[in-house]
Amino acid sequence: MRLSRCSQFEWLQIAYTALQLFTRNGLQNHAAATAFYFLLSATPLLLLLSYALQVLGRVAEQSVPASILMAALYTQLHLDSLTDYGFIPRHAQLTAGGIGLLTLILSSRGLVNAVQGAFNIVFPDRNKRNMVVSWILPLLILPLLLLLMGLGALAQLTLAFLAQNDFIGTGNATLLQVLNSLFAFFILWAVLFAAYWQLPRHHPPARHAAWFALFAAVSLVLLFSLFGAFFKLENYHNLYGALGGVVFVLIGAYFAFLLLYLWAQALYAYGKADLTALEKLFLAGSGEGASKLERFVFSDTGRLLDKYGRVYPPGHVLIQEGDNSQTAYFLYAGRAMATKRTDAGPSRLGELAEGQLFGEMAYLLKEKRTASVVAESEITVLELPPRILEALMQQSAPLSRQIIGTLCQRLERMNMARQAQP
Repeated sequence: MRLSRCSQFEWLQIAYTALQLFTRNGLQNHAAATAFYFLLSATPLLLLLSYALQVLGRVAEQSVPASILMAALYTQLHLDSLTDYGFIPRHAQLTAGGIGLLTLILSSRGLVNAVQGAFNIVFPDRNKRNMVVSWILPLLILPLLLLLMGLGALAQLTLAFLAQNDFIGTGNATLLQVLNSLFAFFILWAVLFAAYWQLPRHHPPARHAAWFALFAAVSLVLLFSLFGAFFKLENYHNLYGALGGVVFVLIGAYFAFLLLYLWAQALYAYGKADLTALEKLFLAGSGEGASKLERFVFSDTGRLLDKYGRVYPPGHVLIQEGDNSQTAYFLYAGRAMATKRTDAGPSRLGELAEGQLFGEMAYLLKEKRTASVVAESEITVLELPPRILEALMQQSAPLSRQIIGTLCQRLERMNMARQAQP
């Protein structure tokens, strides 16, 4: 009979696991390193922007649309202020623009590699990436990403400028701005989705990656809204001078990448939620030293019982000696007895206690069942197929040590029993 009960602590367990892993993996440091590479990429980008503005200024002398576009850029992006603060040089030569483009492509490789390095820690995997992809993709991804985001921002700025000057009507401009904002948000979500789905070497389910990319996109929008409300570039410039702009960009980029990695870690924790909860349950009585908070968070086992739990009546043969089955079991409640066939009849090997993992020997040794297990009372067990047991042992070193220790004790008892036989 299959149990059905939904755990109310599932999201609390995922959040707790994600924060624990986030701190243990040192992702704060990775966010700081990625923000530094982002700053290196932003510097040549601003140099290119300066050169583009000069070209646009020459075109604007003979083109009305170009004049409107240039006025929109200066009005909406406050380019005069950015030039005064030293972000954008007043003059840039063509050679400087070419150098900026080359520097942008090369620095983008460092930025993408920094993100990939953080994702390799968040989503550990032994497989290696394709060498060609790992070298070529970073050279292309950031320029393409900046181009897409730049087009969206440019459209938004132009529409805002046209609406302010009543060129296309306030109502039409507002509708187009809303649609363009949704399109910009979609681009942000698509970029995050691609990162969460494709950067891990073992790709998570696309549906999970899509949801967590949505959470991350909303978080980033809220972050930049709060950042714009409480942090002002003018304040940093007044305090630190030209260096204040660098500090301002670094702080914003740091918090942005912090959120990016935090939601990535939450995605990993969500995919490993069952394994983490099973590990905590199996180690609960082993003296591994769980904190009170951890015991509280993982105290509800309803989700595990719903997914893996089975109830069997007294006398049910859970494991039959000689079978080829390899399912492992965890005795959650009740009493069971291990027996072995002898010439004189079934011999009782010992009683299985609640909280004991058993049946794993057949999978680990790739042998037939060496004993039978019979329910002495109504029992509740968690049934673990080989893939779950293998994943648990890969994820948890303490659990692996416990299983190996138990296996060694059983083999020692079997050898002693054989030596005692006449």
